[in-house]
Amino acid sequence: MFDDDRFITTNRLISGYQLAKFHTFEAVARYNSFMRAAEELCITPSAVSHQINKLEEELNFKLFNRFHRRIELTPDGENLFNILKKSLSILNKEIFEIKSQELIGQLTIYSRPSFAQGWLVPRISEFNKKHPYIILNILTGNEIINFDRHRIDLAIYFDDLEYNDLDVYHLMNETIVPVCSPQYAEYHQLTENIENLKNCLIIHDNQAWGYDTNFDEWQSWVKHFNIDLDFEDLPTMLFDRSDLAILAAINHSGIAMGRKHIINKYFESEELVTPFPNMTLTCKQRYYVVSASKGRNPKVKAFVRWLKENLAEQSVESVI
Repeated sequence: MFDDDRFITTNRLISGYQLAKFHTFEAVARYNSFMRAAEELCITPSAVSHQINKLEEELNFKLFNRFHRRIELTPDGENLFNILKKSLSILNKEIFEIKSQELIGQLTIYSRPSFAQGWLVPRISEFNKKHPYIILNILTGNEIINFDRHRIDLAIYFDDLEYNDLDVYHLMNETIVPVCSPQYAEYHQLTENIENLKNCLIIHDNQAWGYDTNFDEWQSWVKHFNIDLDFEDLPTMLFDRSDLAILAAINHSGIAMGRKHIINKYFESEELVTPFPNMTLTCKQRYYVVSASKGRNPKVKAFVRWLKENLAEQSVESVI
């Protein structure tokens, strides 16, 4: 073991010394090989040997006994290696705690219900795998959150509003198109027959991008394509959530306006079809995240980064 004077001297050397040599020593001691340490450190074996020789000179004791085809730690070298291992373990633990303490605890997310049900929740396990120490608290609703009154970290919206005093992260644009079940399309002979819409039950999300939007989603679509359709004269069904309107369409109730990012999976499973595949409309509304943290909350930044990565992958894989 080191005596007190030698330990103090060594400790002073470590504190004022180029730590690269101790890094080299730790690798050599771990492998008991100059060659394998050199491979890990991406330097030559002669450079490793030179650093160990210099370290032994400055410490004034031998670290290794050299033999013809092998090396072994001296008792002093073994003691120093154990000290380094313990110090590195403590250092790594401290670094981990510093880096992870900001990515731990609760993150409260407010989302439009349709986005939460149709996109977010089916994928949320992937975020948990990447950030297991973040506890997600997911709330849904159609109102615009006042961050001063609600204890919410971020909100996911679908509309065209502007915010000047909050952090806003654009996620993606959206495209809408009428959708129904294959059976409903066949029964009403809808495929490429726009005039047959007048014989259908029209399903509305009457809070598509805010309270009391009524027929706005459908109206924007018929206006864009110059379709003569008076919704006041047609049988209708109203919902306050787009995912419920889609569920009604899947179960043959009528024809709904679908948001492609939310309903792609239903096209893949053939639960939904669009009778008018060439009549899609890009909305002026878009998906975005709002936060009052002003970039200070690392959990918010991690979640937004994950959202963007997954939405980018979905755009590449989109089947429509």
